[in-house]
Amino acid sequence: MPQLNPSPWFIILVFSWIFFLTVLPKKVMTHLFNNDPAPKSAEKPKPEPWNWPWT
Repeated sequence: MPQLNPSPWFIILVFSWIFFLTVLPKKVMTHLFNNDPAPKSAEKPKPEPWNWPWT
């Protein structure tokens, strides 16, 4: 059964973890979002009183 031979799978595991720990964090940290949310104003809008039609 070739699945039990650890020699090729161990190398694949090691190289994949090296890739995940070195290349991917750099790519994730340098990603820029297109729509960066920015607040429109620091003031809170003043709430208007409700006009209940049945009162």
